[in-house]
Amino acid sequence: MRSIAIAVFCLTTAALSAQEPQFTRADTLRGGNGPARAWWDVKFYDLEVEVTPDQQSLSGHNTITYLVLTLGDEMQIDLQHPMTLDSLIFEGVSVSLRRDGDAYFARLPITQNPGEVHEVIAHFSGQPTEAVNPPWDGGYQWTSDGSGRPWVATSNQGLGASVWWPNKDIQSEEPDSQRIAVTVPDPMVNVSNGRLRDTRRNPNGTTTYEWFVANPINNYSISVNAGSYAHWQEEIQGESGLLTMDFWPLAENLERARAQWPQARSTLQCFEHWFGPYPWYEDGYKLVEVPYLGMEHQSAVTYGNGYQDGYRGMDLSGTGWGLQWDFIVVHESAHEWWGNNVTAADIAENWVHEGFAAYAESLYTECLTSSAEAGAEYVIGTRGRILNDRPVVGTLGVSDDAGDDKYYKVANFLHMLRQLVGEDVSWRGILRGINEEFRHQIVPGASVEEYISRESELDLSPVFEQYLRTVMVPVLEWQLTGPTLMYRWANVVSGFEMPVRVALDPGRYTWIVPREQWQTAETQLSRGATLDVDENFYVESREVDQP
Repeated sequence: MRSIAIAVFCLTTAALSAQEPQFTRADTLRGGNGPARAWWDVKFYDLEVEVTPDQQSLSGHNTITYLVLTLGDEMQIDLQHPMTLDSLIFEGVSVSLRRDGDAYFARLPITQNPGEVHEVIAHFSGQPTEAVNPPWDGGYQWTSDGSGRPWVATSNQGLGASVWWPNKDIQSEEPDSQRIAVTVPDPMVNVSNGRLRDTRRNPNGTTTYEWFVANPINNYSISVNAGSYAHWQEEIQGESGLLTMDFWPLAENLERARAQWPQARSTLQCFEHWFGPYPWYEDGYKLVEVPYLGMEHQSAVTYGNGYQDGYRGMDLSGTGWGLQWDFIVVHESAHEWWGNNVTAADIAENWVHEGFAAYAESLYTECLTSSAEAGAEYVIGTRGRILNDRPVVGTLGVSDDAGDDKYYKVANFLHMLRQLVGEDVSWRGILRGINEEFRHQIVPGASVEEYISRESELDLSPVFEQYLRTVMVPVLEWQLTGPTLMYRWANVVSGFEMPVRVALDPGRYTWIVPREQWQTAETQLSRGATLDVDENFYVESREVDQP
């Protein structure tokens, strides 16, 4: 398993949403590192699965190699209804199982001491949950392409990888590497993560495609994509050498893919500039066509945006910039750094994944247009999608994915942090530094917060508190009295202090540092004028009566 950068993180309760979400025992079993999980550390998954599209069923086994951390004898293996864990084999012996919802518990027959390495083989079968609205309501998707040939795809972030294969289904756990061997009926081709290591024709009219991931990988990234695929490969010169780029469109869409997917080259080049070297040179980069919108499967980014720019042909920012590039290519590829390279230890802190990936959309706009102003316009345009109905950070330990503000609220927050840092060279250094400092690691959100504060040399803790753990938007209250401007922050957490740019002189921005207490500044604004706040700051402002 990848190391956790900081072991302890305390979630503040400064300001929660109006209504607390309710959680069940099943949520705790799914999202918590309970006693049947905490004593063992996954080192390697060896997954073999046979996919039978005609019956919409799976069967196979997963050999789990693990390191013993502390004394423990009961092991939790996760596999969701209606799939069945048929048996668990430990050192050649079948172990009895008890089921509690979507978790199986096995009492192992011997005492295992810290430092020992063992393995269990989990045999499974069944008809997995079918995706309803993938990738959000994911699972297995059994469909056909435009020629009526079978097409199968998985998507299970949030829902969990255990919707179709048995594993330790918690986001804070990853193997050091993984083998994925998928058997499908001929003439289907299966594309999974990593590199294709072997193709084996079987006498029963099936073929086994063996893929190998040489790096740590989050379990929800493991994917089956089986259909009538075409394939071509390119290379680009990246920061860490030659990077292979493999493209797997449906055969019927080969020409459309050749026209649309070259955007992936400029996307990776842009993100290497801003975030550092692509994290998975050993495993390569792939784009794979799927029947749903798309997802960030590590080294096998999936795509279903209809070979068009925008988000299904729409501009999520309303500025026009979002129609200059393919949303899925850009957003999902950004997750190779944010979510796959740097992984949040708990799903409740997936702002580390989605917020940075949403922010990357504006950075790509900037790269594409060579205009920081265009990138700023794009991200500011997405503010209309912010709900402020729940804090960005959810409840830890209960598989709480919080709400949608982890996307564009965090993107605008990060854009604002860029203003606070001031120098783009320094801001770029911070973004690259996060990916280097926490390379291939699982981290609590607090680790990312602390890194940004340290490297920016700014005390941003109350700012993170405000934007990530409350639904309050800071309000700059002000009043003009002759040549004097009075101002303060309202609707903020205790101790909130954040600089902001305002136009004390018409058309010319100046930094002020409001606090909760009233302060004053001299201004050239005339009586009855409106104080203009730099729109790069995600704040509100209002004129008030005499304080």
